[in-house]
Amino acid sequence: MKFCQHCAGPVSHVIPQGDDRQRHYCPACDVVFYQNPRNVVGAVPVSEDGRVLLCKRGIEPRHGKWTLPAGFMENGESTHAGAVRETMEEAGARIELGDSTLYTLFNLPQINQVYLLFRANILEANLGFTEETLETKLCAESAVPWDEIAFPVVRITLERYFRDREKQHFPVRMFDVTRNGRELDVRLISSSAPEAN
Repeated sequence: MKFCQHCAGPVSHVIPQGDDRQRHYCPACDVVFYQNPRNVVGAVPVSEDGRVLLCKRGIEPRHGKWTLPAGFMENGESTHAGAVRETMEEAGARIELGDSTLYTLFNLPQINQVYLLFRANILEANLGFTEETLETKLCAESAVPWDEIAFPVVRITLERYFRDREKQHFPVRMFDVTRNGRELDVRLISSSAPEAN
């Protein structure tokens, strides 16, 4: 940010009084501009026979790679409503989120994002393509294109889902995901059930 959104004057990058980090600040308006993490919401849409609905991305980043339907929340929208909307927009599928369906939460501080993925039942799926998706398909574990998964959070969620499905127990898990150079560090922070390695 170089210019104030209110007066178009130059913006400084300072630590405001009483704060602990640098912020964009307009001295003319005496306004601090806060930037906060973006929430990404999505679903693990599951068919009656246990297959998961995947989308082949038609947009960047990771164009042509496979993912779960997810995207940024809109203002005035709940996390549940966002997951339902994103699944319709990206996969053309109507889903139902039951009670306690939060499945995985990922903190990605280096890119200022938080991912919330919910387990969902597919009510209706029109498999094909959308404006954001080249292709959609229902996949059993053996049919998942594991080498073509777009994002680590999607891969981790899918791996946990298929493992949990065998036990028919789906604990809620929270992870921190950081990058140290080229290495990705994924740490399980909490789980609603004891984890077995």
